[in-house]
Amino acid sequence: MPPVKESSQSIPFWDAFKFWLKLGFISFGGPAGQIAIMHQELVERRRWISEKRFLHALNFCMLLPGPEAQQLATYIGWLMHRGLGGIVAGVLFVAPSLFILIALSWIYISYGEVPIVAGLFYGIKPAITAVIIYAAYRIGSRTIKNSLLFTISVTAFLSIFIFKIAFPLIVIGAAIIGFIGGRLMPEKFSQNGDHHAEQQSFGPAVIDDSTPVPSHALFSISKLIRAFIIGLILWLIPMGLLNHYYGWDHTLTQMGWFFTKAALVTFGGAYAVLPYVYQGAIDHYAWLSPTQMIDGLALGETTPGPLIMVVAFVAFLGGYINELFGPEQLLLAGTVAASLVTWFTFLPSFLFIFAGGPFIETTHGNLKFTAPLIAITAAVVGVIINLALFFGYHVLWPNGFAGTFDWLSAIITIAATAALFYWKVNLLLVIAVCGLVGLVVKTLL
Repeated sequence: MPPVKESSQSIPFWDAFKFWLKLGFISFGGPAGQIAIMHQELVERRRWISEKRFLHALNFCMLLPGPEAQQLATYIGWLMHRGLGGIVAGVLFVAPSLFILIALSWIYISYGEVPIVAGLFYGIKPAITAVIIYAAYRIGSRTIKNSLLFTISVTAFLSIFIFKIAFPLIVIGAAIIGFIGGRLMPEKFSQNGDHHAEQQSFGPAVIDDSTPVPSHALFSISKLIRAFIIGLILWLIPMGLLNHYYGWDHTLTQMGWFFTKAALVTFGGAYAVLPYVYQGAIDHYAWLSPTQMIDGLALGETTPGPLIMVVAFVAFLGGYINELFGPEQLLLAGTVAASLVTWFTFLPSFLFIFAGGPFIETTHGNLKFTAPLIAITAAVVGVIINLALFFGYHVLWPNGFAGTFDWLSAIITIAATAALFYWKVNLLLVIAVCGLVGLVVKTLL
C-alpha cells in the first residue's frame, strides 16, 4: 500500500495526550473493562479509528505476552502519532497506577495493622479468591472447547500443584504441544471466535478501514532491527548499572532479571503470570509473605491500570522490608524498587509493538490465534486454578491446616463467587462491598 503521511496528523496530538492521560486514571475493570473504554471512546464516540482496524490491533496484542490493554493503547498511539504517540499512550496507561500503588504500598506497610485497614483487607481477601476463580472460568469457557484442551489444562494444573514445575516450563511445554497438535489435529486448535461476534459500523473514522498505512507504520527489516537494538540498549543500560554497582546477587539486580523473565511469559494476562511471580517472589526470593501477596493483588484490583502492576507492590515491599538503602531510607528503597521493576516489566511490551506493529499494519489481514497460543491459554486455566487454591488456603486457613478454619472468610468467599457468577455484579463493587463487610465484622468482633 502507498504510504499516506497525513492520516495520523488529522488527530491533534494534544487531544490524544489528554485522552491517554484520562484513560490512565479511569482504566478500572481489568483488560476487558479497559478495552471496552478504549472502544467506546476511540471507535464509537471520537471516531479516531474504525472498528475493523481496532480489532485488527487487538487481535495482535492478544497474541503477545504482556498486558494486552496497555499494548493496545501503545499500538493505537503509535499508529496515530508515530513512536512518540506510542510511548505517551503506553506510559500514561501505567504511570498513574504506579504512583497510586507506591502510595498505597507505603500506607499498607506502615499502617496495615491499624484496625480499619486490617478490617478492610479481611473482607477483600476472600473476594480476591472469588475473582481468581471467576478469571479461570472466563478464560476456560472461551478457550477449552474439546477434551484435548481440557487435558492440557488438567496436566498444567497437576504439573504446578503436585510436581511444582516452574511456570515458564509449563508455557513452553504447552506451546510445543500446540505447535505439533495444530499440524496433526488442526480441528482441535481452531480459532474459537473473535472478540466481537460481528463487526459494526459507527460511521467514517480518521483511520478508517480503507485508510492507507502511514509511512512510519510500513514494515522494513531496518525498522525491525532498529527497534530490537533500541529495546536491548534500554534493557542493558539499567541492568548493567545495577550489576556494576550492586552485583548480580543484589535484590535490585535480581528483581530486574526476574521481572524481565516474567514479562516474557505473561501469555494469558496477569492472572497467568501471578503463579510465576509468587513462585519466585515468595518461595525463592522471600521478598514478601503469601498473605502480603494476596493483599497486593487486592490493591492491584482496586487501582486503575493493568493488574500486572501488582509487581510494583511486590517490589516495593521487597525493597522496603530488605532495607536496601538502610533503615532511614525505607520509602526510597521501596519506591526505587517499584519503579525499576515497572521499567523491566513493561519495556518488552513497547518493544513488541514497535517491532511487530509495522509488519501487522503492512500485511493488514485477519490475524488469528495460533495453535500454540490456544494450547498455552488452556494450560493457563489450570495454572490459575492452582493460584485460586493457593490463595484460598491462606485465606481460609490463615495459620495453616493445623489452625482453625475461618468460617467468616468462607462465607464471604462464597457470597463473592455467587455475586460474580450468578448475579454478574461489577468486580469493583464486589470487592468494595466485601471490604465493608470485613470492616464491620472486625469492628463487631
